[in-house]
Amino acid sequence: MKKLSYLFEANKKWSESIKDKDPEFFSRLSKQQAPDYLWIGCSDSRVPANTLVDLPPGEVFVHRNIANVVVHTDLNMLSVLHYAVAVLKVKHVIVCGHYGCGGVMAAMEDKSHGLIDNWLRHIKDVARFHKEELAKLPESERIDRMCELNVMEQVRNVANTSVVKNAWSEGQELSVHGWIYNINNGVLNDLDMCVSDSLELSSEI
Repeated sequence: MKKLSYLFEANKKWSESIKDKDPEFFSRLSKQQAPDYLWIGCSDSRVPANTLVDLPPGEVFVHRNIANVVVHTDLNMLSVLHYAVAVLKVKHVIVCGHYGCGGVMAAMEDKSHGLIDNWLRHIKDVARFHKEELAKLPESERIDRMCELNVMEQVRNVANTSVVKNAWSEGQELSVHGWIYNINNGVLNDLDMCVSDSLELSSEI
């Protein structure tokens, strides 16, 4: 039986390096978490939330799934969103996709991928909403634009949840942002999609 001992050794070195710089770091961290950010991102191993924004543990609450999709029947995502907004009182929800997303590419293909097709259906719906725009683009640009459109649609989905609408109705400071990450150069890009209240949401629909 393999126990992945090298990962435990790496963890030990990491924790020791943190304590060398800040001896009280883990003591403080263990007492509470008070992040300002909820990150809804893709499960892709190349898109780690804390690393991309250079924030330490405790600063970003994270939910990840294939192609950063927000589905109103997904109790896992909704539970994370509720805890982040209602309990942790985060001020920002960031939906972050990435160019070259395998989930988006699979959704754009006209073939079966097995069980995941049920999940990809949500992305196919986004493609259907923007069929005319996508059809005008050369194939080399279509996938990247679809990755952007998917993020923008998921921002709308987050903003339309009862969790977020209730927070706004109670006067809670909360903004939902749409970002995309370029794996080729390590740079995050703002898609200029930010919703901070119900009035802004109405103008985005």
